[in-house]
Amino acid sequence: MRSFVLDSYDGQSPFPPIADYGFLSDCETVALVAPSGAIEWMCLPRSDAGSVFGALLDRDAGLFKLAPADVDVPAGRRYLPGTNVLETTWMTRMGWLIVRDCLCIGPWHHEDERSGTHRRSPTDHDADHVLLRTAKCVQGIVELNLDCEPVFDYGRVAAEWDYAGDSYNEAVARAGGDVQLKLTTDLRVGFEGRRARARTTLREGDTAFVALSWSEHPAPRDYAEAYDRMERTSDYWREWLNRGSFPDHPWRQYLQRSALTLKGLTYAPTGAMLAAATTSLPETPHGERNWDYRYSWIRDSTFMLWGLYTLGFDWEANDFFYFVADAVAGGEDEIQIMYGIGGEKQLVEEELDHLSGYEGARPVRVGNGAWNQRQHDVWGAVLDSVYLHTKSRDMLPERVWPMLERLVGEAIDNWQKPDRGIWEVRGDEKHFTSSKLMCWVALDRGARLARLRDDYEHAEQWQGVAREIHDDICLNGVDDRGVFTQHYDTTALDASVLLMPLTRFLPPTDTRIRNTVLAIADELTEEGLVLRYRVEETDDGLSGEEGTFAICSFWLVSALAEIGEHRRARELCEKMLSYASPLQLYAEEIDARTGRHLGNFPQAFTHLAQINAIMHVIRADQLEDTRQFSRAR
Repeated sequence: MRSFVLDSYDGQSPFPPIADYGFLSDCETVALVAPSGAIEWMCLPRSDAGSVFGALLDRDAGLFKLAPADVDVPAGRRYLPGTNVLETTWMTRMGWLIVRDCLCIGPWHHEDERSGTHRRSPTDHDADHVLLRTAKCVQGIVELNLDCEPVFDYGRVAAEWDYAGDSYNEAVARAGGDVQLKLTTDLRVGFEGRRARARTTLREGDTAFVALSWSEHPAPRDYAEAYDRMERTSDYWREWLNRGSFPDHPWRQYLQRSALTLKGLTYAPTGAMLAAATTSLPETPHGERNWDYRYSWIRDSTFMLWGLYTLGFDWEANDFFYFVADAVAGGEDEIQIMYGIGGEKQLVEEELDHLSGYEGARPVRVGNGAWNQRQHDVWGAVLDSVYLHTKSRDMLPERVWPMLERLVGEAIDNWQKPDRGIWEVRGDEKHFTSSKLMCWVALDRGARLARLRDDYEHAEQWQGVAREIHDDICLNGVDDRGVFTQHYDTTALDASVLLMPLTRFLPPTDTRIRNTVLAIADELTEEGLVLRYRVEETDDGLSGEEGTFAICSFWLVSALAEIGEHRRARELCEKMLSYASPLQLYAEEIDARTGRHLGNFPQAFTHLAQINAIMHVIRADQLEDTRQFSRAR
């Protein structure tokens, strides 16, 4: 790989803006599609494996492009309504072309033998393990190009191509590992080194297809079958979305796109959810804040379950709940803050020095060194998840009670100790206020669950510790202004304390809650968008600035709605929705000055917080309408 380092950003980059990527999923793996028509990120056989198309992180690390020969910028892009099927429309000098992309989903495949990966209850559908692309010339004449250049193992191993049959329509890419790719198309394919190529002229009404498969499941053999498989995948997504419950509101489309994105970020065999589809997209342009988010964070669980239950997706919520239960129920091992999507525990971090990084942002990391950090919010996240699950399902699974007793005990043993905090800082451990808050959540929810079991001894004991933690936070975590701070030894602000009104630590009418929410809104923002913290006030062990965190801005929307600042909540929510990508997706951060998306993409936590924020504003609007109607009478 060539060395590619940018000293300064001059407005020109060979990398598309992060927000311009389209997202595909079959609920086992994912792909990102650049506006140019190139698949620039895809890992096989699942989302946290090595990449086969990695141009997202190095322009020499592999891509798969299907696009007109003489145009790089499409006329338009959209998802087919209610689906994760991406449609790109091209205008060339001589004609118009429509390309559709999807990761195919078909009927359940394992009728004669069990799947080797599924632990959750199988549904009627399953990933086909086929990336399908179709093209149709709808007017004039279009020169169509196909370029498929996989580079296995994060760009380290070039593919070797060979024909798979007697024609030019099937080819296989091998690299000596477990994964091999089969290219099936009605175009005539040739090879140029490690690249498979094809070119054809399409006239009005002409069609073409190309399918890339990596399992025993067959790819479509002709365009008619490819069209049917694309339609079947579209039907799957629409039928899935129809199971949800969405308010009749102008923002409904954002809720639906977030729901489809969250479903796409799930790993169906276990019910896990990826925090994001990518690794090492920079939080600071050209900087070192680059992390691998292709794992499942326990702290996401509360928002995940709240969002799914709120929108009516009980099956997915149930699957994710049991992924969490399986992950943390392992004997006497300490609960981790994150797990692999198959439940793996050791997520050793490695730097890939051969990759240039997105726009020169290095190092590129795989694995995540935070997997064995001490973060004391994790017990509260699990207990709150169980409490939400129990309220929604009207039952407390008996098998999880011994696990809950153990986790509550760990919260009791550790709440007085410092930790790394919710943001996984790599500086010194501190007494972070949000960590104490989530320990309080663990004890408070544990006591509530104990009462549901008529276990009044545990309920009284745990509620007593909850009061002790509550008093400690109110004594040590508040500054002279009556504002909750980042940790006990500072007056610095931190957006994580916005969780206080959302977890019902204090009522939203409490002066300290109101002071905190308004202080963050006025002092921890840039152009109205919320920072996690100010890096000059926080020892996070890293250098460089970072953008505003989209999740924190959505938290502020919810918190403003809670304290009765409905106008400010609505205005900030409208502003955040305006920052959505052209396909209504979100990365982790937003540069408030330019609107540029930063960090891994698409980001589950952001979409979960968006659902929470939108529902808060809609409910506040409905309450205000009711009040106005009552006054009018």
